[in-house]
Amino acid sequence: MSAVLKQPDASRQAYYGQIAKYHMTPLWESLHLLVPRAPTPKMVPAIWRYAQLRDLLMESGKVISAAEAIRRVLILENPGLPGSSSITSNLYAGLQLILPGEIAPSHRHTQLALRFIVEGKSAWTAVDGERIPMSPGDYIITPTWTWHDHGNAADGEPVVWLDGLDAPLIAQLDAGFCEDYPEAEQPVHHTDGYSIVRHGYNMAPVRHKAKNANSPILKYPYERSREALERLHRMGDLDAWDGVKLRYINPATGGYPMAAIAPFLQLLPKGFKGKPYRTTESTVFCVVEGRGSVKVGSKSFDYEPHDVFCAPSWEPVTLESPHEDVVLFSFSNLPLLDTLGLWREERK
Repeated sequence: MSAVLKQPDASRQAYYGQIAKYHMTPLWESLHLLVPRAPTPKMVPAIWRYAQLRDLLMESGKVISAAEAIRRVLILENPGLPGSSSITSNLYAGLQLILPGEIAPSHRHTQLALRFIVEGKSAWTAVDGERIPMSPGDYIITPTWTWHDHGNAADGEPVVWLDGLDAPLIAQLDAGFCEDYPEAEQPVHHTDGYSIVRHGYNMAPVRHKAKNANSPILKYPYERSREALERLHRMGDLDAWDGVKLRYINPATGGYPMAAIAPFLQLLPKGFKGKPYRTTESTVFCVVEGRGSVKVGSKSFDYEPHDVFCAPSWEPVTLESPHEDVVLFSFSNLPLLDTLGLWREERK
């Protein structure tokens, strides 16, 4: 399959012209692209520095209201995928702003979404009838086709979070649907903590049965996740490549919280110098705490809190935290690769 093709002669070109009339092309001219020796992603390693972006994000609050925008978000578009509204080939990421007194109206769509809270404590999201207060570092899920709206207290502060969606994948599958709720806000049946109390203590309601891949827990509070990393570190559980890394799970199944996106939280203790690794995942990282550096392929970035960076499939990644503890949130397309038997990892 790797044989080099000779330069097409005139008769071959004429033949290609004939079959083109019937909407056909020769496989042998594109086989090396369809069946490559290794992944050849179009996305590139990139970083979005929050300190440079924050003023622009806040300015968007003067440009358009949350109600008019539906979702006031600045998309993080990968430089290798211009015009795609994508941070990787099948993942979307954006920074969403909601100001005091605003409501981002309720709707639902087939695209699943995660929220990772960057700054501010006065906002909430409502998902499927449960209102969930937001705090920095919280991981919140919005499963496919669930009603969701966002709001901020009138006496609150600007609140920013990182959105992650499988929107590019849904577009590739031609499976996108969206519906607006009749009112700006959906009815609230439960307040924050309901889903955690029912499912977040290694217990579940007696008659609960998992009906789909979505986690019954809608919010994973940062303080609990952070504590788990710290305690594992004190117990000596340190990986030479990842530091201390855990994945968020669906407690009812042990699987991923949502079907198409895998979320993670990891601690790189002060002085950590990770070994290089690469996987077939496309990964988006958000810095929660600390300053450090990362090398992705041939590119190196220094990062600080709230920065977002991404790593393409099969590009070597090396993480370091030379001066202080670092906590990283990340999400990837690992569930899809798992399901299709396409996940591969190489550690050096």
